Amino acid sequence: MEPMNNWEPVAVDGKQEITSHREPGEEFMFYRSVAAGLIDAVQDNCSRGAFENMEGAGKLSDNPVTNLRYHFVVTAAMITRFCMEGGMAMEEAFGLSDEYIRRMDCCTNIAEIVYVHDQMALDFVCRMRRLKKNIASSKQVAEAIDYIYVHIMDRITVNDLAEAVCVSPTHLSRIFKQETGISVSEYIRQRKIDMAKNLLRFSSYDFADIAAMLSYSSQSHFIQHFHSRVGMTPKAYRDQNYLNNWNVNREPFPAE
Repeated sequence: MEPMNNWEPVAVDGKQEITSHREPGEEFMFYRSVAAGLIDAVQDNCSRGAFENMEGAGKLSDNPVTNLRYHFVVTAAMITRFCMEGGMAMEEAFGLSDEYIRRMDCCTNIAEIVYVHDQMALDFVCRMRRLKKNIASSKQVAEAIDYIYVHIMDRITVNDLAEAVCVSPTHLSRIFKQETGISVSEYIRQRKIDMAKNLLRFSSYDFADIAAMLSYSSQSHFIQHFHSRVGMTPKAYRDQNYLNNWNVNREPFPAE
């Protein structure tokens, strides 16, 4: 028996219902907030009922409960991978994901699924919060790291950061290097590259938009900085991590 001989690609024509999919911006920021340990942002997302808002989320089943179940599994997988990238141990992350998917599997209605989703998000974000705090031993460095995660889209200087945590730039630079092993500026650059990678993987923003969003002086500066850090251009990174892993039927992105 050779079932692949009968395989045909799914045809989509005008007679079929086509769901308009929203850009994954809000979901992406939610996953990032969980991985960054930003408890307030995650609580706000949950309290607004963002997970159960299916407008533009994609229709995975005609049954509303089954549809939300599928979206739950997608969310669990994304949170797990974002948190592993953020430093959570693989077994801990996968173990949590498996446990909450099992709990969701026992749910019989939408309200129960939403409740388990919110508990999962808060469990992950609290664990990531503790993990981030363990990086730093002083209150000032911990607050500086929080500030960087919240304002990663902005142009952050050591002076701005020092003012935000109420210490001198010299003192902050010294204790930050002592506790994290790298300078403040290097830490900010690393987090911006992490953010750029996620934008390239999970959105269709062009390189100029990403450069502007992350407060680079120009698109060329962003491309040069990304290449020096990652070892490939943003286009090469997106081709490898977006097209192949997420939607192989999309047209290639335009050349740089």
